[in-house]
Amino acid sequence: MHDEFLNETLPCLDLVYNLARRMVRDPHVVEDVVQETYTRAFEAWTSERKPRNVEAWISTICLNLARSWLRKASTRRELPTDEIADGGSTSTAESEALRRLGSDAVHAALRELPEEQRAAITLMDLNGLTAKETGRIMGTPRNTVLSRVHRGRKRLAFLLEKKVTIDEGA
Repeated sequence: MHDEFLNETLPCLDLVYNLARRMVRDPHVVEDVVQETYTRAFEAWTSERKPRNVEAWISTICLNLARSWLRKASTRRELPTDEIADGGSTSTAESEALRRLGSDAVHAALRELPEEQRAAITLMDLNGLTAKETGRIMGTPRNTVLSRVHRGRKRLAFLLEKKVTIDEGA
């Protein structure tokens, strides 16, 4: 059972780690979220609740844990401000444009987005998931995901354009 769990879930480790990293940003908390994700996944796996889509299932666990941490941190005013590294491997025009800009500016702008928009953009643009897969992970309809991504991209463009204008004026 242990080997089966590892064979099915370890290929998802990069996805889980990147999702946690983009949601919570604090490296120590990211490690905790990833570890807790795999702990909870293993507990569910051993209780004979094996998923059909392991990637979506384990990503959902991770996303829920990251959201929980963000809620707790925001009530304690402990949201981290350290920078995160760039990642992802999609080829959409939007994600290519994000990669061409300085990662510091992009990540600062991402941090300003509402949690739901940030999560949708992280899953679709930075992790290369489809709207349907993202919806499954986030527990929302596909069209809601598309709406969040659209609004998030518009807000990112505004924030980045504002940053460029400020930088050019300095």
